Amino acid sequence: MAKITKTALPKNSQLWSKVQTDDFLDGYAVQSPLSPQEAAKAGLAMPGWAAMLMRLRNAIVKPLGLKTESGDTGDQAIFPVHLDTEDEMIIGTDDYHLNFRIAILRKDGMIHMATWVHRNNLLGRIYLAVVMPFHILIVRGAMRRIASATSA
Repeated sequence: MAKITKTALPKNSQLWSKVQTDDFLDGYAVQSPLSPQEAAKAGLAMPGWAAMLMRLRNAIVKPLGLKTESGDTGDQAIFPVHLDTEDEMIIGTDDYHLNFRIAILRKDGMIHMATWVHRNNLLGRIYLAVVMPFHILIVRGAMRRIASATSA
């Protein structure tokens, strides 16, 4: 399986137009011939435990008035697509507490995946701190699925 590295999002990503001081931005990359759309399909198909965490999250935040998604979390379709080109796909949503996007970029034989979060208020800061351990597990799992799809 290809090696997954934690790396900065390449500067040619359209996601950079959203980034402000104090925003959260992480990035990973793996060597892959996949298109961004193929990588999104492979990487964002959540395993059962992650889908269960999303259902739990939705039940907890619904009384707070935050957005929840109905249905299964089986692919990236649960998030609106903001950009879909040959070399980059950006999905995500804006909410009261935070705005986020996931960028999947193909560059120089690599697939880069980055998550950007702009916290709108204190609730957004608390929310990001609480979900961060799960975010790391989910993103690393997504990158492993992309790497596996590459070698299949």
